[in-house]
Amino acid sequence: MSIPQAAGGPIQSRDDLVRYIAGAGKPRAQWRIGTEHEKFVYNLNTLKPLPYAGRPGIREMLEGMRRFGWEPVMEGDHIIGLSQNNASISLEPGGQFELAGAPLKSLHQTCAEVNTHQSQIRDVAAEIGAGVLGIGFAPTWRIDEVDQMPKGRYAIMRNYMPKVGGLGLEMMFRTCTVQVNLDFADEPDMVKKFRVALALQPVATALFANSPFREGLPSGFLSYRSHIWTDVDNARAGMLPFVFEDGFGFERYVDYALDVPMYFVYRDGRYIDVAGKSFRDFLAGRIPELKGIEPQIADWADHLTTIFPEARLKRILEMRGADGGTWRRVCMQPALWVGVLYDGAALEAAWDLVKDWTAEEREALRAAVPSLALKTPFRGRTVRDLAREMLAIAQAGLRARAREDAVGATEEGFLQPLADIVERGYTRAEELLRKWREEWDGDFSRLFTEYNFL
Repeated sequence: MSIPQAAGGPIQSRDDLVRYIAGAGKPRAQWRIGTEHEKFVYNLNTLKPLPYAGRPGIREMLEGMRRFGWEPVMEGDHIIGLSQNNASISLEPGGQFELAGAPLKSLHQTCAEVNTHQSQIRDVAAEIGAGVLGIGFAPTWRIDEVDQMPKGRYAIMRNYMPKVGGLGLEMMFRTCTVQVNLDFADEPDMVKKFRVALALQPVATALFANSPFREGLPSGFLSYRSHIWTDVDNARAGMLPFVFEDGFGFERYVDYALDVPMYFVYRDGRYIDVAGKSFRDFLAGRIPELKGIEPQIADWADHLTTIFPEARLKRILEMRGADGGTWRRVCMQPALWVGVLYDGAALEAAWDLVKDWTAEEREALRAAVPSLALKTPFRGRTVRDLAREMLAIAQAGLRARAREDAVGATEEGFLQPLADIVERGYTRAEELLRKWREEWDGDFSRLFTEYNFL
């Protein structure tokens, strides 16, 4: 999750909030790719999650990364993140280690960034006796074994989550994802990309399904991480059916976000708990805890990071439907969405694929995919068939981009592992379940070895 935002000045009116998002539109030549990926960090000897302050510990990991030029991000006396060249490393509530990559021009640069990050954490982890697991949900850990990171916002969220859903703490402490941040040109471009991204997010969830275990047993889901999001806080999550309504645009999204409950306001190095109160009430001066505090654009930027639909709008569009995975899978996720959304013909083809889907069909896909993944039925076919079409669109989009690396390789190659999944017809989660039943004999140390991010 994000570190505190720094943006703009006082908010004068609702129009300022609209302009903050709309002003991020940029011409195609300036479109970039941002990739965020989370990993579980664990003790190699015990296979348990690292505490913040222990040895080995998360703080020790962060301090070790500083040798590579990363600058510390502090909260009080605690180092809670790192920054370098428009990229950042941050901590999820249970110590999940996240790289929020820099905005980059090509998928070749994205994968090079992932490889550099992998090399750096390999060095640090080896020194302190840690491993890094790429999977969507912690397969063996109980929630009481996971240390809460010393970030003020997490204490507020931990207290609030059980009031609004049954699985919020599962999300906070035991999930990992890969997310992709992409640009838009203007309002019509944003609207079409947002609609395509939301409609096809369940297909991406199926392709990347990689979280079949919970506390050492099959969970009953292929993407338990995705299932968790159906019962976290429905006021800030889901498929956002209003995005598909006539007239949707920046203003409609702002009106939605104004009424999504807040968690906090950040002032003078501390988080003020306003969980459950709306940003609309903040603007109107109706929150007693914030008496005398003037709303700032930075507060709005912070608030937008606490809204968790399957795809979300900030000053970029963010695709959020994929389980975490090993390093190769990190490069696959941006390749899929860049191919679909960054070429005009590909975007039109994707819109043609989804434009007549009803809100009920989109919701049904979202509900079924965590259990059935590629086998989810849809209009007499399956999600596997949809995935094949989505991949063909993405491949055509990347081919049209014609971005080559130093040896002439195109971006299309990053999609090959996804094409392999569609061809064989089963997900990484199903592969894990087969190994658990047929090879591991209940020994989960094999998973920590075979799916180590390093």
